[in-house]
Amino acid sequence: MCRLLAVRASKPFVVRPYLESFALISRNSREYQGHGWGCAVEHEGRWHVYRNIQPVWEDNLSRFHDTTCLVAHARSAFRDEGIRVENNMPFLDSRSVFIFNGELHGVRIQESGRIGAEKIFNHIRRFDRGNVADALEKSTSIIRKRSRYVKAMNIVMADKDHIYISTDFSEDADYFTLWKKHGHGFAAVCSEPFPGETGWEPVKNHTLEVLDI
Repeated sequence: MCRLLAVRASKPFVVRPYLESFALISRNSREYQGHGWGCAVEHEGRWHVYRNIQPVWEDNLSRFHDTTCLVAHARSAFRDEGIRVENNMPFLDSRSVFIFNGELHGVRIQESGRIGAEKIFNHIRRFDRGNVADALEKSTSIIRKRSRYVKAMNIVMADKDHIYISTDFSEDADYFTLWKKHGHGFAAVCSEPFPGETGWEPVKNHTLEVLDI
């Protein structure tokens, strides 16, 4: 059960302060978030992906270009299994970037992927006909119906224009509630508010929300 961050702005911003806050959240989480991490940074119209098996708080966070969009994920591997750098999110295709936090039991879908999160991403892609929000809504509805129990299924995606938030959990609201900060020319979502920073609001459970700038 992982930690998530996505930030989009109308003007380029320095990545390091955001990742430093995210690293602090991950290091201080009650769940161990040190099974590797990754991020996607938009630069000159392309996504540049970085993954490391080290915890985010032990990495050099000054290596990244300024950007208008950052998506980051710190991993807490289910049952401490599959701890390999290629299993680290974000996952992405030519259109969108995907990160996930949750735990599902008895999922009855046939989908490709090394780990459950990748299977969910590939399932969403099946329904993507140019509208990420529609694909996300259709796919998560099917997964919910075909799962014995959804402890949590929090998904954040980003494309060239928007951040998409899908939140669904059945317990432990203190841990699984996502938080957003949204203003003119800026949008962000994170697993927790940034330490010492005001203006964050909880994302309502069982919702799909699209943040634009």
